[in-house]
Amino acid sequence: MPIYTGGGDRGETGLFGGGRVSKDDLRVEAYGAVDELNACLGLARTAGLPKDLDALAARLQDELFVLGADLATPLDTTARGDRVVRLREGAARSLEPEIDRLDSRLPALKTFILPGGSPAGAALHVARTVCRRAERRVVTLARREKVSEGAIVYLNRLSDLLFVMARSANAHAGIVEAPWNPR
Repeated sequence: MPIYTGGGDRGETGLFGGGRVSKDDLRVEAYGAVDELNACLGLARTAGLPKDLDALAARLQDELFVLGADLATPLDTTARGDRVVRLREGAARSLEPEIDRLDSRLPALKTFILPGGSPAGAALHVARTVCRRAERRVVTLARREKVSEGAIVYLNRLSDLLFVMARSANAHAGIVEAPWNPR
């Protein structure tokens, strides 16, 4: 079976559970940004993450697939019954121990830092900014349609985790973070 179907040739795409929307629909923008974030994590994983960060990034990629599927399925969808995938309750809360664990190993920040450092650290900083964009897209969608309660909280917490992961990757590489010095 070919990867192409032609179903989107007129600028529309199908949602899980049925229905078609424009490819620039807010829902498609939201789950598309989550997909982009997932790809950024995949790129970060190729940049030489330490083992513990790589394992965490792999877990996050799995969770982002779930979040993308959740966002691609309107909450009132009943088609496909129990095959509808939703973000689990407490998903955001499960990120907090990881943030605390990584942050406890890092020097306290006294100023803003410039994104960058090692290839892995820089890739995680890019992932963090894409996460913030995904969060903005989901906030916009949530103003117009119902979305899973935890989606916005998850993305907000995930951006914090990606920040400490970037700092951790840089620390592991022996790179001192560059402080922002406003002139």
